[in-house]
This record gives sequence, structure tokens and C-alpha cells, in this order.
Amino acid sequence: MEKRLLTYMAYLKDISEKAGKGEFTDEELSVLRKQALTQIGFFQHERLIHLIVTMTFALMTVMTLMGICMTGYLPLVALMVLLLVLLVPYIRHYYILENGTQTLYRYYDSLEKDRTPGKIEAYVQPSRQKG
Repeated sequence: MEKRLLTYMAYLKDISEKAGKGEFTDEELSVLRKQALTQIGFFQHERLIHLIVTMTFALMTVMTLMGICMTGYLPLVALMVLLLVLLVPYIRHYYILENGTQTLYRYYDSLEKDRTPGKIEAYVQPSRQKG
């Protein structure tokens, strides 16, 4: 899923840059926006499923830790290690899905026809201001 997300992000970035230069008609932009919304929906669904799985593993890990602390039953340590080994990649994958989906939102927004040509990258990757 990560490879698919990165590939689609690159595709949408290219499309949004071309849209910023006025290379598409209004009808083409409408079709591109509809396609982008469909893909974003797929990634949102994937993100929701992985949030549920990640939270389940996190809760099981915390419950196992509490069981270790309350009972002192050492074989639970092995279960906790196994849960942590699974939890870390789940957190990483969810992080990638979350940030990728947020980036897709920005690319989708940049497909709006009232954006100033040449300013799309500034919109997609806003500069960080110290506040």
C-alpha cells in the first residue's frame, strides 16, 4: 500500500503542476478531481482500518504490561515483546498513510481552478513559519 500511495502522490503532483500551468480544460479538471476523490476515498478507508488495527495492538500491549505489573507472571513478557514487534511496524504504516492522505488532500485542493498558476507547490508544501 505504501508503494501505491507514493506512486499516486507522484502522479497527482504532476497533474496538479500541469493544472497550475493551465494545461487542462475545465472538463478535464472535473474528471481529474473526481478520480482523485475516488482514490482519496480508498486511502481513507485503508487509513481507518489501520487505525483500528494499530489501536487494538496498542491496547493489547498496554493490557499485557498491566498484567505483568499486577501478576509478575514472566511469560507475559514474551507476549509483550511479540506485540511490540508487531506494533512498531503498524505505527509506521499508519503514519505513512496519514501523512500521505493529508498530502493528497492538498494536491486535490490545488486542482481547483482558482489557484494561481505557478503557486501550486507553495500551496502543497507550505513553508513553516516560526511562531
